[in-house]
Order: sequence, then structure tokens, then C-alpha cells
Amino acid sequence: MKFCLILLLFISNSCFGQGWQAEIMVGGADYTGDLTQKAVSFKGMGPAVNLNLKYDLGNSFLVRAGVGWGKISADDKDNKNPYLVERNLNFKSNILEGSLCVEFDIFEPELFDAYPYIFAGVGVFHFNPYTYDKGNVKTYLQPLGTEGQGLSEYPEKKKYSLTQFCLPFGAGWKIRLNDQWDIIYEFGYRFQFSDYLDDVSTTYADYKTLFEKNGPKAAELSFRPTLGPGAIPAYPRQGDVRGNPKENDSYFFTGIKLLIHLGSSEY
Repeated sequence: MKFCLILLLFISNSCFGQGWQAEIMVGGADYTGDLTQKAVSFKGMGPAVNLNLKYDLGNSFLVRAGVGWGKISADDKDNKNPYLVERNLNFKSNILEGSLCVEFDIFEPELFDAYPYIFAGVGVFHFNPYTYDKGNVKTYLQPLGTEGQGLSEYPEKKKYSLTQFCLPFGAGWKIRLNDQWDIIYEFGYRFQFSDYLDDVSTTYADYKTLFEKNGPKAAELSFRPTLGPGAIPAYPRQGDVRGNPKENDSYFFTGIKLLIHLGSSEY
């Protein structure tokens, strides 16, 4: 946090024009998907930081480019559905995002000291879901192919990419502190095109095939019942539902921003 404030002050001394702004957001990130069963869940919220450079285009429109980092997680133990609790899957992932958005101030900044805004744009992000195995060893899930991804027996199941496009959109509230500084609250949702943020999407593979082709670790982490799969019969049948491919996963950033108007003491 101290480093980011120093960075903002350094930028403010550079030769930007009057329309330039810079901001830092500190807050949280969370996800919704096959391990949450809710549109918005705060149980797995992790820390998040965003940095944006903005330019005021006039007429209440701004364009902003930014980078963000957040940590998301979820655990079947937090679900109310007994079947999902028994499935006992969990994951964590860091999210690293770059975005380009257009921001619109709903009220005229020259007339109000506090006002709402909305934003929307495009972005690209990198994720890499992981968990801890029964030996408490950190294990990345994508290389394992826990649903049989990459096997000739399941040609429709392809290995998913860890870098994806997203569509950020959201809203916030700006409060002018003085001619140079604003404080802002923002909530930003990310619609994206993958259902594998949590490594869960479609159906179970055959246990024996998964064990022999992708290895015992893939079989162990594809189904982790609280009673322990132990014997193969406890494992779900091939084709049984593991996730919901009809609804992609998503994530959001939310937090408090500190904004500085660069290059001029005038608002």
C-alpha cells in the first residue's frame, strides 16, 4: 500500500496534461461458479489491488487502462447441498488482469461533490486453480485433467487455457475530497468465457481410465468425498454430473479507491 501511494505521487509530478488521473483500489475479489451455487458469494473473498490510469474525455466520459490482482477461492464445505458437501472439492487461484474501459459519470462532476458512475470495457486475465492434496501438497489442477481433458476417450473435453478474455462492467460512487484528490467505492463484475476458474465444469470421467491415463493425483482430486473415495465403487459413474457447463464462472473486484488528478491543481 505504501509503495502504491509513492507511485501515485511520483506519477503526479510527471508531465501529464490536465485530463489525466491515476487511482489505486484496495479491496477484495471473489468468484461465482460450480462451487458456490450463488450469483454473488463473499465466503471465499480474498484480497485485491487495482491500478488505473485514466483520461477525462469531457462530457462526463473517461477512458481508463488498468491492471489488477486478486485472490479467489471456494470450498464445497460451504454449500448447503449435501451432494456438493460430499463431493468435497475446493480451489484457490490468483487472478492477474489487464483491462481497458470507458467510464461515465452519471451527474456532472462540476456541479456535485459526490455522484455515481458506471463503467464497461474489455480485458484479459490469467488464472491457475490449485488445491492441496491429502498430503497437504500444493497442486495445480489444470495439468491433471481432472475431468478427463486431453484424453482420446473424451475428445469433446479439451484442456482449458489459463489466459482468457473478460468483459468488466460495474458501478461506483465518487466523493471529491479537494481539487486534487477523490475517494471512490467501486464494484466491478467480470463476465468471462470459461467455466474452469474452479477446474469444475462438465461430467466425471471413468475412474480407472482417469487413474491410468492422467495419474492417481488426477483421480484423487477429481472427487474427494468426506468419507474418502477409498474403494473405486464410491467414485461417481462416468458421465455423472460434476459441474454445470451451461453457466460460465465469473469473478468480481470491489473496494475503495484513492484518485489523484494529475498535472494541474484545478479540478
